Amino acid sequence: MKNYFFLAALVFILGCKNDNAETNTVTPTETVVSALTANQIIDKAIDVAGGERFQKSSLKFEFRDVYYQALRKNHEFLLVRLKVEGTDSIFDMLSNVGYERYKNDAFVQLEDSIAKNYEASVNSVHYFSVLPYGLNDKAVNKTLLGTETIKDKAYFKIKVTFDQDGGGEDFEDEFIYWIHTDSFKVDYLAYSYEEESGRGQRFREAYNERYRGGLRFVDYNNFKTDDAALKLEDLAKAFEANTLKLLSKIELENVTVELVND
Repeated sequence: MKNYFFLAALVFILGCKNDNAETNTVTPTETVVSALTANQIIDKAIDVAGGERFQKSSLKFEFRDVYYQALRKNHEFLLVRLKVEGTDSIFDMLSNVGYERYKNDAFVQLEDSIAKNYEASVNSVHYFSVLPYGLNDKAVNKTLLGTETIKDKAYFKIKVTFDQDGGGEDFEDEFIYWIHTDSFKVDYLAYSYEEESGRGQRFREAYNERYRGGLRFVDYNNFKTDDAALKLEDLAKAFEANTLKLLSKIELENVTVELVND
């Protein structure tokens, strides 16, 4: 497996061309709001964020002093996390064929439970970095909950759940996306997840929008609530009422994009 991963990475990198355009040329089409389905709204959101470019790209960024790279070509992918610990380099690699860890160039054998935790951690960072890309996967279920106003702007409100088959280890997580009714950009999202103390919830506000290689990237203000009775669907109202607490900032640094040749 070691040779496969490093060969795959080399092929992807050699097949890339540099394209770090700052703006996206996609212009949202004006559409009658009431005529749109959840799938159509998500399609438009993905298109505005970069569309098919995601499927032929090499992304590099840093998050909390850790290096990440995502290589995607059509239906193949390789997600990498590199952490430096002293004089050692720890590589976590997740691809179509599974997850593996290397210390320098040596394969590290992990217990299944530990490997699943590392896999979920790597996948989570990459998943959030390219949203809404990925919301058209087969295991994703989308429901339009109507529209909602946040900071005097109108948003489609879409709930996302996952099938157990193909939905990953965290298939029980639920998401809500607030997508601007004119620009079709995702400006807010909320999600619930399982933790040892029970069900946790987060609300994220996007900021620092920028385009790299025609792909949209944002950072987030990450909020939490101490109200265990608050429903996921009501987090935007709590945000408007200033009852959420800022927990952290989700910031991607040194983002670069290269487009992969077909």
